[in-house]
Amino acid sequence: RMALLEADVSYKVVKDFVKKVSDRAVGEEVLTSLTPAQQVIKIVNEELCNLMGNENARIQFPSKPPCIIMMCGLQGSGKTTHAAKLAKMLKKEGHFPLLVACDIYRPAAINQLQVVGERAGVKVFEMGQIDPRIIAKEALKFGNDVVILDTAGRLHIDVALMDELKDLKELTHPNEIMLVVDAMTGQDAVNVAKAFDDALGIDSVLMSKLDSDTRGGAALSVLAVTGKPIKYVGMGEKLDEFEQFHPQRMASRILGMGDMLTLIEKAESTISQKDAEKMAKKFEENRFDMNDLLEQLRQIQKMGSLKSIIGMLPGVGSKLKDADIDDRQFVRIEAMITSMTKAERAKPSIINPSRKRRIAAGSGTKVEDVNRLLKQFDQMQKMMKQFGGKAGKGGKMNRRAMKRLANMNPEQLQSLQGGIPGVPPGLMPPKK
Repeated sequence: RMALLEADVSYKVVKDFVKKVSDRAVGEEVLTSLTPAQQVIKIVNEELCNLMGNENARIQFPSKPPCIIMMCGLQGSGKTTHAAKLAKMLKKEGHFPLLVACDIYRPAAINQLQVVGERAGVKVFEMGQIDPRIIAKEALKFGNDVVILDTAGRLHIDVALMDELKDLKELTHPNEIMLVVDAMTGQDAVNVAKAFDDALGIDSVLMSKLDSDTRGGAALSVLAVTGKPIKYVGMGEKLDEFEQFHPQRMASRILGMGDMLTLIEKAESTISQKDAEKMAKKFEENRFDMNDLLEQLRQIQKMGSLKSIIGMLPGVGSKLKDADIDDRQFVRIEAMITSMTKAERAKPSIINPSRKRRIAAGSGTKVEDVNRLLKQFDQMQKMMKQFGGKAGKGGKMNRRAMKRLANMNPEQLQSLQGGIPGVPPGLMPPKK
């Protein structure tokens, strides 16, 4: 109950859910491989997945194009940006989407759609500030197989907004009415979703800003109240930080159990197999230098904010949810490494006090910052020797050390001198 309420799930939904779990758990036979506590977590996880729908819901494309997707929602929920994110994802899947600027009221809304559309590599259709019904009708003449309508929003739900959206629905007969809901609005997302569903009959939900401190309780509330599936989630400000909704992963996130599958997928899409093998070989042969650290930093930056990445680690993310993790540390470390000479990057041990002063001056940092980076890099190398050293022929990983790492709990992992394995030094908040 506390995990769900802390994740900002509606109280009524929590009450019904806890009753359902209790009814199922009482008298349940404990599996031999599980403890009673683990059995309860298993039941809770299964019920959460059932509540959110075990299948990953997809957009149903009609046999005869175009597929018209009407985006709706309140102002500030991220409709315009997420329309471009969706268009970019559909373009990658082989479609030819067209973004249509039907929000004629919000200042600079049309310009914003043009900017994000250009960044997504998708065409944008606009006719200025004329009747949105005319704009939508004209947009259907271009022959694109997907047409995404970016409709107007309001600060609150009103009759004028709903009437306009109803007219657009009748005129274009959209295949999908997708409601964009801000995850940070918490339980109020339920009221918004219910109002739009009652007036328009929405088909699906897109949950934005799930990279924030919220665990996604709003997603659970919206699903329970409207019965409409969540199809996509926005995980950050960048156009690539957008993914399909996976009920099982969201269940793990709500329970504070991390989301390793999404983290692995992010890493796979960012880091090529060849680069990963090359880096693994350097780890094994203990040839990891400052150039490699810089490369690793840049690859992690492509995966999104550090807080969102750490939030996916089981056990660790929930403990660091209130920690002040500054992504600008990336920039500072990059500045320090790029201020080093080739020789210094390859062999940091040659960096003496005068070199430290030069690096600090060149990167706009202090000598203490350079010292901290060098110390943590040294600790990182020691940890790599411990866990990735050679164990006889073939250069295989030190099995005893790897087994010890695998058996560590999150607190022990956190207490390792180098921080969390895989997170570059200097990026973790200092221990208090």
